[in-house]
Amino acid sequence: MNLLQDLLPMDSLEGQLLLASEHLVDPNFAKTVVLLIQHSDQGALGVILNRPTSKTVRELWHELGQPPCPCQQPVHLGGPVSGPLMALHDQAALAEVEIVPGVYFAAKKPHLDALVQQADSPLKLFVGHAGWGPGQLEAELAQGAWRPVPAAVALVFDDLPDLWQRLWQSLPNPGLASLLHLKHVPPDPSLN
Repeated sequence: MNLLQDLLPMDSLEGQLLLASEHLVDPNFAKTVVLLIQHSDQGALGVILNRPTSKTVRELWHELGQPPCPCQQPVHLGGPVSGPLMALHDQAALAEVEIVPGVYFAAKKPHLDALVQQADSPLKLFVGHAGWGPGQLEAELAQGAWRPVPAAVALVFDDLPDLWQRLWQSLPNPGLASLLHLKHVPPDPSLN
């Protein structure tokens, strides 16, 4: 079996993070961390977690002519595909689906309206998203463009600018391990 057959559709990567390879030069995805919201044989949809914009949710809400909101979180660029506003948050009652335990997804306007009124709750609001057609993500995975890693609440809501670098450095180096026939390679072999 090849990688494409291995991933479709039984091994959905929904709820996983995709780390862009350090060799991925597409400016839309260079050094990005994408959370996959949907993944099936019909394609995939995700949002880039580490691309905050300089605009706050409060400013965006004002521009959209919506009632004032207290949310000062940055608006995130979810990817190059336009579409409705989407949010990741921690409120089960305001969600369409739970992506990973404790991380919920919303795109319905009443849910978004309620979420932006809660200034202290974890929230990432996205304009745009990342999208792949049938088999496209699997082909990119086979080419080594992405490395899937498990998602966690802390990683999803992390706003540190070096999220990609920290996650990338934590990955084992399969090339080094196979070349040296090692069973375990520490995240930073230079520290040995």
